Amino acid sequence: MNCDFAGLDFWPDISTNVYAGALCGAFCMGFSKTGFPGLALVNVLLMAELFGAKESVGIILPMLIVCDVTVYPMFRRFASWREVWPLLIPIAFGVVAGYFVLGNIDNLVARRSIGGIILLMVSLQLLRVYHQSFLTHLPDSTPFRWGSGLTIGVSTMMANAAGPAYAIYSLVRKMPKEQFLGIGARCFLLVNIVKVPFMTDLDIINPESLRIDLALLPGVFTGILVGRRIIAKIPQKLFEILLYVFSVVAGTRLLFF
Repeated sequence: MNCDFAGLDFWPDISTNVYAGALCGAFCMGFSKTGFPGLALVNVLLMAELFGAKESVGIILPMLIVCDVTVYPMFRRFASWREVWPLLIPIAFGVVAGYFVLGNIDNLVARRSIGGIILLMVSLQLLRVYHQSFLTHLPDSTPFRWGSGLTIGVSTMMANAAGPAYAIYSLVRKMPKEQFLGIGARCFLLVNIVKVPFMTDLDIINPESLRIDLALLPGVFTGILVGRRIIAKIPQKLFEILLYVFSVVAGTRLLFF
């Protein structure tokens, strides 16, 4: 049964059930952008199930840009572009690498690779927390910054699933939640805009995907509004615990399911 919106030419040709599921995913995306990056995986998984793995990447990206443009003014005062540039360089290389493999790599292999990398980053951080002498200089090391940036770039290009990788990077760097949100808002706004020509070239972003995006905007904005109210009430320690939990769940889901 298709959604009946007579006279609305912009409305996509999708069923009511599919629209309801996608709207739930859009809400999770908006919510995740206010400080709960692991929840974005719910959107990634729902969209892949409803529209197909590759097609979902093109549907998600414009919504991410809408989220970034909306969230950026909320957290811009907590960070500066100077803090973002060192991470953007390796992310750019990761985006280019993801573009070249997106059309050739099996989706299952890509998901499992990203999931394994996320869980590895979680393990490294937990080792640092409980064994203070382990990798003492990791946060300031060039290999760590480049490894994190490449992971973020590849995962955001192939699956729009960079949130957990960025969360672990921020935990290793011991960022306060406000700085985490401020840097992330700047970084992903620029990165997601840069991804558009690549996705258009692959015909993953097209008129039909944009119609779906337009129909899902209410879910995105509702998620941002609810998430913004909740994040302000969460203490730093609980925030860090939630980042660990969301990242482990996201990595496990990508690796094994």
